Amino acid sequence: MQRRLWLLSAWLGLAAPALAQELTLRTVQQSGSLVKYAPDAGQHRPGLCLEMLRAVQRVDPGLRFSGLDRQMPLRRVERLLSEGQVDVVFCLLKSPEREKQWRYAAVPLYSIRHVVVQRAGDERDFETLAELAASSHHKPVLVMRGTALARRLMEADVAIAQVASEREALQMLMLGRADAVYGQDINLQRHVGDAGLASKVRFGRTIFHEESQFVALRADLPPAHEERLTHALRRLERDGTLRLLAEKYR
Repeated sequence: MQRRLWLLSAWLGLAAPALAQELTLRTVQQSGSLVKYAPDAGQHRPGLCLEMLRAVQRVDPGLRFSGLDRQMPLRRVERLLSEGQVDVVFCLLKSPEREKQWRYAAVPLYSIRHVVVQRAGDERDFETLAELAASSHHKPVLVMRGTALARRLMEADVAIAQVASEREALQMLMLGRADAVYGQDINLQRHVGDAGLASKVRFGRTIFHEESQFVALRADLPPAHEERLTHALRRLERDGTLRLLAEKYR
């Protein structure tokens, strides 16, 4: 028994310096997604993904992230990651196409639901993507440009018009240029509230898909770096921090 305690103590003694050793991972902020990154919104709501990144730093003070002064559109973020110019990106959805280009940390950060927003007077309910596709051939469905959601709609034969932001999509919806906006519930809720549209639009009843956001890792990130980041994320998952942060932004 004493020998086991000695071995455990020795292991912890070796592990502590490893965790204390500084490691800097390159990253970047995704622009145009205020739920994820909102650097101008103040300290109270700087963005869910930015808060999760900072939580990682709190549980592992030696783990640093550089590049947070840069904001890039999603396609640029994806290119930097696939080319190995950044090491990690907080909050990206998985897709078969993406998983060919980079890896993902094992711990899910938060879940999102695919939903549609319609004008308040539009009483139609789209229960399937097939029904949404049939309607879209009269007016295309609005969706964020270059996202995994856009690709999912195209695969389902939904006619789409891609826009730069949820804010732009909601403006076009109110002008009658489209009858539906397809997006992530957490993002659309934020923009509907910010724009004061709660009484003018409604969320459809159907959840078309539910999936998790993850930390994406460049394909050749050393396993030891991935393990260290995953260890910090698991601590945040166990103590409820990830869940509480996600609830804060809903």
